[in-house]
Amino acid sequence: MVNQRQDRRGGQRRRDDEDSAFVEQVVKIRRVSKVVKGGRNLTFNAMVVVGDGAGNVGIALGKAGAVPDAVRKGTANARKSMIPVTLRDTTIPHEVTYRFSGSSVLLKPAAPGTGVIAGGGVRAVLEAAGVKDVLTKTFGSTNSINVVKATLEALKQLRNPETELARRRAAVTLA
Repeated sequence: MVNQRQDRRGGQRRRDDEDSAFVEQVVKIRRVSKVVKGGRNLTFNAMVVVGDGAGNVGIALGKAGAVPDAVRKGTANARKSMIPVTLRDTTIPHEVTYRFSGSSVLLKPAAPGTGVIAGGGVRAVLEAAGVKDVLTKTFGSTNSINVVKATLEALKQLRNPETELARRRAAVTLA
């Protein structure tokens, strides 16, 4: 069978077979019931975060009639939707805030050795992306699905200041 390792929260897994480069973490599992003529239909949603720990991360919400199927679908879709994240050594290059629905997330770079100061969904995304030192704060709604989406969008906003400056200077010289 597959060798798996769990962290102290029991959610993070690293698979040791064909895809040992990926870190998977299930952030939230929800039971959803829909009332229909014949009774209630129960389904499950699983918010999954997948990353390689080296600057790539993806998230997805898997939906199925059973929890393992929802997690499997979420993991597969998260791998397909992985995005690169701009990092500076073990932290992020600059401060960024992003609002998604009712949740806001603030990410601030931190000195080496600080660690990931974050809760729940934010921690899962940052650890999967390979960020080692960062300070975070969530504002507004603490709905973990919206917090995870806000964190991913905030990471998309990150830019490397040196390459941005070079790009802007090149644009000015062309104009």
